[in-house]
Amino acid sequence: MIGTLFIFSAPSGAGKTSLVKALLETTGYIGVSVSNTTRAPRPGEEDGKDYHFTAVEDFQRMVSEGAFLEHAQVFDNYYGTSQGWVESELSDGRDVILEIDWQGAEQVRRLMPDTVSVFIAPPSIEALRERLQKRGQDGEEIIERRMRDARNEMSHYGEYDYLIINDNFDNTVEELRSIIIARRHRLEAQQERHKDTLKNLLGE
Repeated sequence: MIGTLFIFSAPSGAGKTSLVKALLETTGYIGVSVSNTTRAPRPGEEDGKDYHFTAVEDFQRMVSEGAFLEHAQVFDNYYGTSQGWVESELSDGRDVILEIDWQGAEQVRRLMPDTVSVFIAPPSIEALRERLQKRGQDGEEIIERRMRDARNEMSHYGEYDYLIINDNFDNTVEELRSIIIARRHRLEAQQERHKDTLKNLLGE
């Protein structure tokens, strides 16, 4: 049985990373792609766990070799998703989450039209600004830039299959989990998963 590829997109500060972490703790048999990035590690981040931190020249070589399912420039850095890893996980029947922006989502949909995409938005623009300020990682100039980019990112929500407003963390985790569970119970997946049971029920 082939796994399902899920795209989760959100503006910076909407809580996507924390949501995915909580989701993994409550939903079995699902993985998250670890992206390559040319940006420097933030405090506490580990190479190979949070990102594959990659030199610009190495990233560009990987692009030329067709190693990425999608890649994009975000702010002043590049991000990319390993096509080989994703395809291997899916072929093993494991669901995969990609945490990517709207540009990457657009690329992935062209290559893999069965992808299920979810856009996660904050409850208000004020809440988004507050979350960015509470991080304590960026100065005011960077925060203002992130706010401008957030509005651009959010303008693409209509391109997604699902829209989730992250106004209550626990509820949002359950809403995301419900999307994944429902996808696993679609007819074609259940037919493959329970083929012996169905043969028995039908006397075949």
